[in-house]
Amino acid sequence: MSWHVKKFDELSNRTLYEIMKERVSVFVVEQQCAYPEIDGKDYLCYHLFKEENGEIMAYLRIIPLGVSYEDAASIGRVFVKKEHRGQQLAQTLLEKGLEFLEDKLKEKRIRIQAQEYLKEFYGSFGFKAISEVYLEDNIPHIDMELIID
Repeated sequence: MSWHVKKFDELSNRTLYEIMKERVSVFVVEQQCAYPEIDGKDYLCYHLFKEENGEIMAYLRIIPLGVSYEDAASIGRVFVKKEHRGQQLAQTLLEKGLEFLEDKLKEKRIRIQAQEYLKEFYGSFGFKAISEVYLEDNIPHIDMELIID
């Protein structure tokens, strides 16, 4: 099993296909939410994922400063494939994403739109709520921010 961080143009066609297939499986099908999954930001992002034998097990998108927010970087499209949940992959995934943002991109402010049920999970990494709960695509969300000293 290996972890990878790649820019969009570094992804093979097969890997990109697998990432998009799993993102649609989780965010559109599993969560029963019809929304524009392909949003035009992927070209500008880094893609962090765990792969084993061609299977994408866990993934998140690292969004540089200025792409989603003018004053903050972001993380999004975070998932662990259903068959691999409960193995601490989400914690490792987020740790690696935050480490990349801090060490490689030198970011100090990270803002996310978290699904509300994950507020405590993100809070355990130091994220603080900066909004009230709101509906996005009929799913309760909350804006959260992490300031790295």
